[in-house]
Amino acid sequence: MTNTQRFPGESDAYRAARDALLTAEIDLRRRVEAVAAMRRNLPPGGPIKENYVFDEGAADLTDRDTVVQTRFSDLFAPGKDSLIVYSFMYGTSGDPCPMCTALLDSLNANAPFVTQRVNLAVVAKAPIQKIRDFAHQRGWENLRLLSSGNNGYNTDYSAETPDGRQIPPLNIFYKSAAGIHHTYNAELLYADSDPDQHPRHADPIWPLWNLFDLTPEGRGSDWFPQIT
Repeated sequence: MTNTQRFPGESDAYRAARDALLTAEIDLRRRVEAVAAMRRNLPPGGPIKENYVFDEGAADLTDRDTVVQTRFSDLFAPGKDSLIVYSFMYGTSGDPCPMCTALLDSLNANAPFVTQRVNLAVVAKAPIQKIRDFAHQRGWENLRLLSSGNNGYNTDYSAETPDGRQIPPLNIFYKSAAGIHHTYNAELLYADSDPDQHPRHADPIWPLWNLFDLTPEGRGSDWFPQIT
């Protein structure tokens, strides 16, 4: 590892520690890519349980009257075979999840780029009008928003507990000549966490926490985003 970059006023002790960190960062980059390759090379998962029918609204979020039924298979645009589905914790009662809201604020900005290559959808259990009213407040003009209130998607793909508590999984599906198959769920959400860690299952798509990881304060142990 060779790096000749230096910054004003740094000490020899700082440079030694930073070089050691750089070695670790290079190793981490290799490990991240190795894990990504394992993810890409997973065999096909199970076929989609059913061609779920979701409630969906018009492109204009201020249109509260238009509601159409969209089948799961309709979420695949021509020439795009992968589908990313994020489950937004917004149930039939209660308020939208602040953590999900923070993630979706950033995902909304990236959605026009994401959908140049793959399909993207956000699913919540709340009625479609409630989802869209909140989305209008947040300015989520770029997200495809669906209500699963009238189907079993949440239960089948681990976005809801038997008692109705909402969970925020990230699921990936793939369409081929063999049909639509589930390929990935960010299962860190369900696995035991290391001490003093949250599941961190959505870290790869969430800039907020990755930015904090670059700072001396880090993520902290008791701070969570609030809806403002």
